Amino acid sequence: MTTPDMDKFRLRRFVDTLDASGELETHEAPIELADLADAIENCPQAILFKSVGPEKHELAANVNGSRKRMALALGVDEDQVVPEFQKRMANPQPVVDVERDEAPVQTVVLEGDEADLTKLPFYVQHQLDGAAYLSAGIDFSVDPETGTTNVGCRRLSLRNSKEAGTNVTAPSDLKRIYMGCAARGENLPINFAVGAHPLDYMAAGLRIPADEVTLVGTLRGEPVPLVKGITNDVRVPADAEMVIEGYLDSEGYREPDGPYGEYVGYYGAMHQDPVFHVTAITMREDMLHQSLLHGAGPQIHRAESVNLLTVRLEAQAFDILKAANIEPVDVYVPPGSAEGQHMRVSIRQRRPGQARNAIAALFGGVFGAKHIFIFDEDVNIRDEHQWEWAMVSRFQADRDMIPFKGMPGMPMDPSLEHGPFGTKAGFDMTLPLHRRHELMLTVATAPKIEGAARYQTVSQALEGSGPLFYADIMSALGSRDGREIAVQLDELRQDGKLMRDGDGRYLLGEASPGTTGLFGPQHEDPNAHTGTT
Repeated sequence: MTTPDMDKFRLRRFVDTLDASGELETHEAPIELADLADAIENCPQAILFKSVGPEKHELAANVNGSRKRMALALGVDEDQVVPEFQKRMANPQPVVDVERDEAPVQTVVLEGDEADLTKLPFYVQHQLDGAAYLSAGIDFSVDPETGTTNVGCRRLSLRNSKEAGTNVTAPSDLKRIYMGCAARGENLPINFAVGAHPLDYMAAGLRIPADEVTLVGTLRGEPVPLVKGITNDVRVPADAEMVIEGYLDSEGYREPDGPYGEYVGYYGAMHQDPVFHVTAITMREDMLHQSLLHGAGPQIHRAESVNLLTVRLEAQAFDILKAANIEPVDVYVPPGSAEGQHMRVSIRQRRPGQARNAIAALFGGVFGAKHIFIFDEDVNIRDEHQWEWAMVSRFQADRDMIPFKGMPGMPMDPSLEHGPFGTKAGFDMTLPLHRRHELMLTVATAPKIEGAARYQTVSQALEGSGPLFYADIMSALGSRDGREIAVQLDELRQDGKLMRDGDGRYLLGEASPGTTGLFGPQHEDPNAHTGTT
């Protein structure tokens, strides 16, 4: 197999793509580490700093922070992000092992005293953080029991030139692997790739039983080049910007890490964690550092983790609904819903109860979902105005809110008070199938008056077609004006021949001259009564 293009999926090339697409702001002036977080949080675009700290690092931030950036990463339009994701996941890719001299990430190798964490752009990212952090690490480790590679996303907190804290607290494969190592008195080799393409971060967030390093290539759509570490045998993408090699020591959960601004936009408490020891730092010669926007409450919709996660969640919801014989039209996980805790779904409801079946199926398959909203296919669930309109016009709380008590959810939900279990809720915002014929449940839209004239007069149209709304009469007569229709209707009214049914349609019948007869809801023969005004 030929050696892959080592520049195609590097971070610096993707930043060039963002720049060409108007998604990047470049900060040319030198900036101190203390000012980085504020600059990143207040920039709606991805941002490239040309001179960070005394080392004058180049650093890119928030490159994953919008659906448009996800589309650029996949090379498709925004409305094709989920289909493209599904297509790639259905076509697994192999890996390609390369030697050190073929791996750009090992062009520069720092070992011993030169492997100094204090020379990297760790910085305080939130007001109450417990340390300076590096937030953009993709961790690679090997399960000693299975030989498979685990891939995840984790931050590092600076302790000294050779040690960092990390977060192995929440349930994860890495936690399981590490606890096994600690129980056996073994260190766990682990490497952190810093500076990576959005698709690599997306792959790191997947939870699929597999050798997870293969998922990187699968989402890229072509084989991923891997190289062994300089100081361990853990393979990492050879085209990354930088890799921090090292190990989690065998002493277990022994040092406090945190607090840190977490994915829900609030702080996660300080907790005990393992200690990471650096053994080498390798990088490209023109390496580009990276930081992720994470945990900033007022800007939570721009957090990179949720924009990466929503693609997988939306694709997963489509699969769940199809398996339940429900036809989904669209799935939308709003980026402000903090790791996908809100999910909006539009479906084509074929029989009563499918909206509630959809809610139950999604709660059964999407662990992190907290509130699920189900809509009819006519609602654009990505439009905030239509979302509000559907809720006020189709939802009754006592009838359409379905609570699910005692369910586990996201562990850092600050609204939980007593343990990890809380109440989730589904919201059925669909129109009842048995009432959809009613005028009061018919959505009002601009008229479509089109087609060639089929009749010459209003009287002929009503006689030939039966009850018609005003715009339908215009279409039947080929009218592009409509005012002459009112005149002809009034002539019928004056002759005592005009009636209207309960929905307001016009029809012929017998009424008192000069008045409009009303055709009652029991659908009586209009010729059998005189009508009323």
